[in-house]
Amino acid sequence: MRAGDVLVVTKPDRLARSTADLLRLVEEVKAKGCGLIVLSMNGMTLDTTSPTSKMMLTMLAAVAEFERDIMKERQREGIAKAKAEGRYKGRKPTARSQAEQVQTLVAEGVSATEIAKRLGMGRTSVYRCLSESSPT
Repeated sequence: MRAGDVLVVTKPDRLARSTADLLRLVEEVKAKGCGLIVLSMNGMTLDTTSPTSKMMLTMLAAVAEFERDIMKERQREGIAKAKAEGRYKGRKPTARSQAEQVQTLVAEGVSATEIAKRLGMGRTSVYRCLSESSPT
């Protein structure tokens, strides 16, 4: 950015994840002689060149960060409850359980892309199976 430029974002949460990050970015933009405009603030547009807008942006960012923290906490509680009830076990391992099949198909000259299609896994998983099974 150059002096006089204006950074336009749709929402403050698209610019930064935390209030501290947002304030740091606003200060960096201001230090470069640039402006920041946030478009969708409940029908208003905030221009951080004014102190009032900067205060409102700070408050809204703090509320958004608080909401994210509450959601994370609820998610952790839900996972802990599901684990206690035996319902949460995480993702089932797929690729490593098929490592032997991957080796067999490679020995037959089948490409990694074709192996991935046949076994229903990603090509990266095929390469991971191969690298884990090869002697180093």
